[in-house]
Amino acid sequence: MVAWDLYCGTGSIALPAAKRVKEMHGVELVESSISDAKVNAELNGIKNTTFQVADLHAKDTPELLDKLPKPDVIFIDPPRAGMHTNLVEHLLTVNAPKIVYVSCNPSTQARDCQLLGEKYKVVSVLPVDMFPQTYHIESIAVLERI
Repeated sequence: MVAWDLYCGTGSIALPAAKRVKEMHGVELVESSISDAKVNAELNGIKNTTFQVADLHAKDTPELLDKLPKPDVIFIDPPRAGMHTNLVEHLLTVNAPKIVYVSCNPSTQARDCQLLGEKYKVVSVLPVDMFPQTYHIESIAVLERI
């Protein structure tokens, strides 16, 4: 099984998930986060990961992602603004069987899930209150290919 972790940061999703897949490929804009992800993989003895710096909102994103092995599952944890439409459109062509979308902004997550609805259905959503006494919540949605 091959997995992608888009907006992977320091590998907080990619590294635990890497223990359950053959290959994990993380992509993140922040160079220092990618450096930390590589160190975290090494410190934890995880050898089936690759991490690379790239702007997932850039026009050439499809070319970059097409160089990766086709994923069986894609993890997405974008910034509050959500995914760029270029990325959403490309994910529809990648056609992975499953997408796990983690979000700190349920509004943009709902927008992106609706856009992905062309080829995916939301099978579950779990809100997680990580910030008690505030209006902020995390939300995890699982989408499966129709």
